[in-house]
Amino acid sequence: MRHQLDWTAYETAGQGDAYAGIPASGGDFAKAVAVCINDQLCLRKPKGVMCPSFRVTDDPADSPGGRVKVLKAALNGEFGEQPFADDRLAAAMDLCVGCKGCKRECANQVDMAAIKIEVQAQRNACQGIPRRDRLFAGLPRWLRGRHSRRLLRGLLRWRNRSPWLAKLGERWLGIAARRRLPEPADQPYVSALAPPGEIAGVSGERDVILFVDTFARHFEPEIAAAAHAVLTAAGYRVSTLQAAPDDAEPERALCCGRTYLSLGQVDAARQEARRLQAALRPALAAGTPIVGLEPSCILSLRDDHLKLGLGEEALALSKQVYLFEEFIAREHDRKRLQLDLKPLGRPKTLVHGHCHQKAVGAMKALRKVLRLIPEFEFEFVEASCCGMAGHFGLEAEHAEISLRMAELDLLPALRAAPEAPVLANGFSCREQIRAGCDRAPRHVAVLLRDALMV
Repeated sequence: MRHQLDWTAYETAGQGDAYAGIPASGGDFAKAVAVCINDQLCLRKPKGVMCPSFRVTDDPADSPGGRVKVLKAALNGEFGEQPFADDRLAAAMDLCVGCKGCKRECANQVDMAAIKIEVQAQRNACQGIPRRDRLFAGLPRWLRGRHSRRLLRGLLRWRNRSPWLAKLGERWLGIAARRRLPEPADQPYVSALAPPGEIAGVSGERDVILFVDTFARHFEPEIAAAAHAVLTAAGYRVSTLQAAPDDAEPERALCCGRTYLSLGQVDAARQEARRLQAALRPALAAGTPIVGLEPSCILSLRDDHLKLGLGEEALALSKQVYLFEEFIAREHDRKRLQLDLKPLGRPKTLVHGHCHQKAVGAMKALRKVLRLIPEFEFEFVEASCCGMAGHFGLEAEHAEISLRMAELDLLPALRAAPEAPVLANGFSCREQIRAGCDRAPRHVAVLLRDALMV
């Protein structure tokens, strides 16, 4: 088996652990699968993230432990010479939404989200990449130029307003007709470039690099603008990340590669990661903090990029990148923050955490930041995954179960407080909330910006 991801971190796994048997083939990947010791924690339903699909179906086969059993069978040769092309393995992995809840909450930290990427990449190598997957994964490229962006925005608006076109899209592409697709903003986020000859990230200890992801740049530019404004007001000199001088596509925005990675298109994700590393080289050398807005993008940089075989720079980046709220909380703890926040005069706000925020323990930082706003009342919603999970909730075969995930805890809690403002830092989460209960959730950067402007 030729691995698509780097699993060498598991090279010595199993020595002295109570493993339930390492499969006969698969090398270090097999050891990553065998991390599961079958303690059945994933079959419980306490507070937490793990496991959204099992919480909905009550079928043990849809838990991480259930998936491990099928994976072991595949790697032990029970599915023939091409196990990754077998429909039984595809069915076992089908409802994994990549929430990373198991990596945080499982006693042995089974990383089913990364395992699914490897499985999908192996299946792509056997059977080719499905047309819908190419469409979803290629979103950053569809948005790369002004003309292509306008064309895409026009097509999406037409599709969202035309039931027959939505049904046609479901028949041809498998995109759920019942789902509204996000539409790019009229104008993407554009920041001022650094002065000529100045290399971003090497000028001083108050410098910070703002990494504007594809979704904030093209769909909700207000979030990036708000983050820039808050960081500037806090006393930092903010540079928005730009492509490296020798980049082959300097006009195309930088991307973490998450859309490719989540669909098993590892080579394309690796290409995006290398572009990003090249652009960040000066900042990494200078130790400049890199601040991002989208939880799934930042977790990719901290975790999944370490499995792309990108060397020491990937490791350095993983230690130097922060979610916006993490950076604000850190600087407050260091007594370096200069924010004059004022009361917002709003009802109690309900806060929904993105699964990856929870996976990296960022909810503590978010709580700390929200407490910086005078007289601000908030309550965290105890919920698992919202169910959108990037492309998952837009797929025809998954649209219904995606909404069932949201209906477990999240949407009922929001409906029970119809006047409460809603805070959600994940792009997918905000889309699910808009679709499920017609609310307008906000990002914490926008909230802080508003508290500065009162």
